[in-house]
Amino acid sequence: MTEVHEAGETFVIQPGQATSYWQPVPANGHIEVVVDPARVRMDHPLALGTQTVPPGGYVREHSHDRHEEVIYFIKGKGRAVLDGKDVPLQPGTAIFVGKSRRHMFINEGTEDLHWVWLIVPNGLEDFFRLIGRSRVAGEAAPANFPRPENVLEIERQTVFAAPPTDQRKP
Repeated sequence: MTEVHEAGETFVIQPGQATSYWQPVPANGHIEVVVDPARVRMDHPLALGTQTVPPGGYVREHSHDRHEEVIYFIKGKGRAVLDGKDVPLQPGTAIFVGKSRRHMFINEGTEDLHWVWLIVPNGLEDFFRLIGRSRVAGEAAPANFPRPENVLEIERQTVFAAPPTDQRKP
């Protein structure tokens, strides 16, 4: 007996069509959400996008207790800290981060650190929307701005585990 499966969707997004947000300190920079369930119907909800962190910026140490993430670095140099171990970052570095694994990314270079992220299930796009400011491609970066006062609540409502009590700094 042959199973008949309903055809899935196709979705194309062109440059400049992603939803984009400026990010607060300490990351600064910006993100783009390219694919998520709000844009295309999918059987297994995921989100895909990019993040750009300028020199000196970093994504603080965190983990996702219900999500798995893949990060692929395409520009710049820096360092990841994965469960306390330093890993050099350069174009072509790929990292899989399983549930509840602590990780952070630090731009130690002289140019933007830029990567592609994929998270399953989705939800990271909601976090970026709730803490960021709308961005139009090509516009000048705003002055650095703080994270919202309720950022920990936003984290728990989206894709983050409770912050570690011994959170590492870059």
